[in-house]
Amino acid sequence: MKSLTEYVWFELPERRGFVNLTATVNELVRKSGVQEGLCLVNAMHITSSVFINDAEDGLLHDYEVWLEKLAPHEPTGLYRHNRTGEDNADAHLKRQVMGREVVVAITRGQLDFGPWEQIFYGEFDGRRRKRVLVKIIGD
Repeated sequence: MKSLTEYVWFELPERRGFVNLTATVNELVRKSGVQEGLCLVNAMHITSSVFINDAEDGLLHDYEVWLEKLAPHEPTGLYRHNRTGEDNADAHLKRQVMGREVVVAITRGQLDFGPWEQIFYGEFDGRRRKRVLVKIIGD
């Protein structure tokens, strides 16, 4: 069995944003040499997310609008968590909706996606350094 563990680091300049990780993860699958196995991509911070969806700018914009309606950043006093001195309670809620990780099958040395599927990192409390774990296992 082969395995590869890599950390991909981010520091988005804005509070919220999305990064397409698909090319990076594809390269790590190639580097691992795994032909048949699994690839875990996991957000290592409680205010960020990893998810799979279509790489379409309008959809990413729609996520931004929808998430802000579900858990608006302001007024920050709306959230009990923010009484601790933080102002990121909304980011924790957004992460809960968007998910923590994805697992993708590796078949014949390639990520085995459905049509249009791509892997995204979602940032909901940016402007600081964060990481994503990529763990690949298989033969």
